Amino acid sequence: MKKSELVDAMAQKANLSKADVKKALDAFVSVATGALKGGDCIGIVGFGTFDVMERGERNVRNPRSGQVMKCAAKKYVKFKPGVGLKNTIN
Repeated sequence: MKKSELVDAMAQKANLSKADVKKALDAFVSVATGALKGGDCIGIVGFGTFDVMERGERNVRNPRSGQVMKCAAKKYVKFKPGVGLKNTIN
C-alpha cells in the first residue's frame, strides 16, 4: 500500500478530509522519526513497538569475489508486532 492509498483509506474510515489525514500522517512520521533518532521506543498498544537497535561491526564476504570486508556498525529500526495485530493477521 502506497502513502496515497493509505491516506485515502484512512480518510474514508475516519470520515475526514484527505488533507487532514495527510497532515496527521506526516506529523506522525515526523514525530516518530525524531523520537527514534533520539533513541526512544514507540509503542502503540495493540499494533506494535518500534525500537532502535545497534548492529556491531562485522566481517562480510563478497559473494562474487569471495573477498572478506568489514561492515561498519550501524543502527536500525526494529518493529515487533503487538498481540492484537498478531491475532488479527492469524
